[in-house]
Amino acid sequence: MTTGTDHASASGQDTVTLLDVARVAGVSPATVSRILNGTAKVGDDKRKAVEDAIAALNFRPNLFARSLKTGITMTVGVLTQAIESQFYSRALKGIEAGLQGSGHSPIIVSGHWDAETDVASLRILSSRRVDGLIILTGCIGDSDVLAAARKQPVVITERVLNAPNLRSIKLDQRRGGYLATRHLLALGHTRIAHITGVQGRADAQERYQGYLDAHREAGVTPDPELVVAGDFTDAQGLAAMQQLLHSGKPFTAVFCANDESALGARLALYQHGLQVPQDVSLVGFDDLPTSSFMTPPLTTVRQPVYEVGLYAAHTLLNMMGYPAEPVRVPALELMVRGTTRQL
Repeated sequence: MTTGTDHASASGQDTVTLLDVARVAGVSPATVSRILNGTAKVGDDKRKAVEDAIAALNFRPNLFARSLKTGITMTVGVLTQAIESQFYSRALKGIEAGLQGSGHSPIIVSGHWDAETDVASLRILSSRRVDGLIILTGCIGDSDVLAAARKQPVVITERVLNAPNLRSIKLDQRRGGYLATRHLLALGHTRIAHITGVQGRADAQERYQGYLDAHREAGVTPDPELVVAGDFTDAQGLAAMQQLLHSGKPFTAVFCANDESALGARLALYQHGLQVPQDVSLVGFDDLPTSSFMTPPLTTVRQPVYEVGLYAAHTLLNMMGYPAEPVRVPALELMVRGTTRQL
């Protein structure tokens, strides 16, 4: 029989052990171990006694020791690209929310838009013996993704790539570019500049194709000299807009490949004494959390980034054998705010 003194003594130890839990619950250490590992077939009374003892003693299992025995670390590796980016922080929030309650913790590393770094980061995660992987976009080759999937379950975003132990999700970036440009054309703009994303990136190219699609549909020929290279950063958005303004080429609207580029472009227009949208209409892409707080609020294409992170987490949990509710990822949507106007 466990006394109040015994209970206080166990909970007062520097490290509460599985033996302490077993003693307080009145069961064998093997029973506690099997319950913790999810392999025990015991009555509700014993299970409740163990759960109550764990709560009373504030017991934390030694995950490292357990992983050595079972090969399960209760960790999920996440390869992102730029942790400081609002875009990726939203996706990471979705992953964190998706894993909540599952007992799994994320280990996050960055690839910094470099294929070699992506591969090296995957090696780091593999060395941590993660139970599964989530890859948020990146430059890593398909063959390396497939190789990773032979070792553990993998979910990758912004790519169509399916194989055993691998799931992918890709949003319609081309339609997003089309929605942004069609909106400007519908407002009467025919001289529409475009600040692109990173050259060679599929999402940047697809958004540009959407820009061309909308022009083609409207019977308007876009001026290729109004297409200026960007790299998805605010600094390059500033530089690209300065280049457009110094070129002397007339334009009344700009579609930026993402919101960060639009932020830099907005500053360049301000520096040149041009007002948005009175002088130039401006559209971004992503709908970052701060975009609706710009002055004026930014018209942009909303990407459901949080939901993508949530989807990736739940999909991976299901692949690893932990039931999770399916997540519906909404389509891209144009958010019309204050930076565009009728010409």
